[in-house]
Amino acid sequence: MQEAAAYMLLVIGGNASPSADDVKNVLTAGGVAEPNEESITALVSDLDGKDINELLADGAAKLKDIPMGGSGGGGGGGGAASGGDAAEEPEEEVIEEEEAPAATDMFGGDGDGGDY
Repeated sequence: MQEAAAYMLLVIGGNASPSADDVKNVLTAGGVAEPNEESITALVSDLDGKDINELLADGAAKLKDIPMGGSGGGGGGGGAASGGDAAEEPEEEVIEEEEAPAATDMFGGDGDGGDY
């Protein structure tokens, strides 16, 4: 995937037909210590003589027929019943939180300024 991204960067940068060395240089400049020579060579040979924009358009056309999941959202919740006596709401429990002890400074000092 890195190889394809480097190839695309080169095409966007104006190099219509990047070589394997071009792709390797981009990957190295991007921080890849040891680019995969086999992947780069295979990519460049597969794309040799082809217009990358046409390949992307063909791929997008193929993807439009693939279901990508996602169905409609769930139904809405039912409304509250109207009329009649209003039901009493139960009281919420009050939870008391413990207070944290007084904080000291980051280095465990007593906060008197210290001697720097």
